[in-house]
Amino acid sequence: MIEIDGSAGEGGGQIVRTSLALAMCTGSPIAIRNIRARRGNPGLRAQHLAAVHAAAAICGARVDGATIASSLLRFEPGPVRAGRYEIDVGTAGSTLLVLQTILPALSYCDIASEVLLQGGTHNPRAPTFEFIRDAYLPLLRQIGFNAEVELQGYGFYPRGGGRIRASVEPIRHSKSLQLVERGPLKTSAASVVLSRLPSHIAEREINILRARLGLPESACSTATVAAPSAGNTVQVRIDCAHVSTVFCGFGMPGLPAETVAGRVADEVVRYLDADVALDIHLADQVLLPLSLAGGGRFSTLKPSGHTETNAAVIGSFFSIDYDKLDLGADRCLITLQRRERASTERR
Repeated sequence: MIEIDGSAGEGGGQIVRTSLALAMCTGSPIAIRNIRARRGNPGLRAQHLAAVHAAAAICGARVDGATIASSLLRFEPGPVRAGRYEIDVGTAGSTLLVLQTILPALSYCDIASEVLLQGGTHNPRAPTFEFIRDAYLPLLRQIGFNAEVELQGYGFYPRGGGRIRASVEPIRHSKSLQLVERGPLKTSAASVVLSRLPSHIAEREINILRARLGLPESACSTATVAAPSAGNTVQVRIDCAHVSTVFCGFGMPGLPAETVAGRVADEVVRYLDADVALDIHLADQVLLPLSLAGGGRFSTLKPSGHTETNAAVIGSFFSIDYDKLDLGADRCLITLQRRERASTERR
């Protein structure tokens, strides 16, 4: 049984999700201790339990400790089974984080799977649907994974209620990722989505993005959608020759629309000025599938605590070489190489 310290590094729920994903992919039983021990509300919360239950469902795992506030989780996976799964997060917790947890294991099945998820689709501190569709999944296709997602309904905090359909195809081949240069900028576009909020919020946010990023009116869009809760998301998509990424911001009570859009613009400018391939979120999230594919290297901004923690968890399952080369001026080259093949026999 692989022992994992849930309070190490960044110490958040990502440790749980990465550990579950790799446990399923390798057939390794795990014990995660001190789960989120340094957080204000330590232990497992509802959004983490959703990932635990989803993972257990697709591999028939034996699970101990899957309760609210539990600081210890034992997870013993069985063979991963392709099929049609319906997963209700039960709150506004992120459906996309649950999908990221189970997608790698389902990809190694012999037949395709369909997953229907209900809960949050646009959550602060979690990838949005557009980020997954337009940035994360296209990057995974470069490695050999193949999945599609469809948004069937928006879900904002606190009621959630959004719906996502995902199809996961069997992985046919995998290859390392070599993404040092992002290539020339092709297009950039901004979008604002509102639910149960006045339209002037979107207008103010678009005005800030146009002024800061030099976007033409034709590259900007706004939409009002029906959702159980009020919500506001601001997104900017950057398409370069070799990679796309999506930058996201969320409106919150008491936070001016100009501040929301300004923060997104700051992230975009930082990324463009650094001239790197991956933003910090893609850099963090690509490490797990990259470890399954054998490795690779990419340029990115200075890594976040999430990236460093993710690399450490991966190192609990595989013998890896993980290196960071400081390129100066907020630029970094990350290399991850696995020394042995992933153990997939139990799948």
